[in-house]
Amino acid sequence: MCCASTIFQTKPKDHCQRQESPQLQSCGGEMTAVYKDDQGDWMTVCLKYLLFVFNVLFWVGGAAVMGVGIWTLIDKSDYLSLLASSTFAVSAYILILAGALVMVTGFLGCCAVIREQRSCLSTYFCCLLLIFLIELVAGVLAYVYYQRLSEELKQHLNETMTENYAQPGKEAITLAVDRLQQDFKCCGSNNSFDWLHSVYMTSAVSEGRVVPDSCCKTITTLCGRRDHPSNIYKTEGGCITKLEQFLADHLLIIGAVGIGVACLQICGMVFTCCLHRRIKLDPY
Repeated sequence: MCCASTIFQTKPKDHCQRQESPQLQSCGGEMTAVYKDDQGDWMTVCLKYLLFVFNVLFWVGGAAVMGVGIWTLIDKSDYLSLLASSTFAVSAYILILAGALVMVTGFLGCCAVIREQRSCLSTYFCCLLLIFLIELVAGVLAYVYYQRLSEELKQHLNETMTENYAQPGKEAITLAVDRLQQDFKCCGSNNSFDWLHSVYMTSAVSEGRVVPDSCCKTITTLCGRRDHPSNIYKTEGGCITKLEQFLADHLLIIGAVGIGVACLQICGMVFTCCLHRRIKLDPY
């Protein structure tokens, strides 16, 4: 009876163990699922924060891009009338457009992150891609113009200065030349002798000047009659090299800002795709 009693008592215990085993397995499966859900939520939250911080930086970058474009056009903008092509100005206008779009897109990106809608994220991604292409075009134009800058100035600046200075209807060029020579402390495209055969100096309007008054170190009326190095910028070199350096520096700044914002955009597009995928997989 003792044996029977022992057997009787052990059977229910085995039965209980067999019944508890599926429950433990079920409980373990639920814990694994909860862990995966928590992990997925954590990744989504991290992506949202990353994208939000990116949009703040992106908005600041857009303001910088637009500022560089405006600065390029305003700072010594008179020089643009001396250039044979409008590529330099077009690059600046493209930067201004891209900067404005970046600022608007940054605001749109913040809204897309807050609302967590796939349609908003898709629109935001398309805007990022469009701005990236615009900046790419501006960068290509700036690079092409940078390669041709020296040749263009050598071919056209001397002709523009000597044939159009102080001529009727060419007031913009006259002002640009005067400012160029004063700002860069230069005289003539290559040197002061370039003015000897200019249309202005060979006419009676020059009143005996050998160089424009803007070549003088201290401008006074008819100071251009005396071309001594103590009076004019005669030994400081021509304006071509100085204008070329000025434009090249501006183009490098345009390129550097464009590359920086473009790299930032690539990060933003990656974050957007990841968040779009997380929201797509979210069953809720």
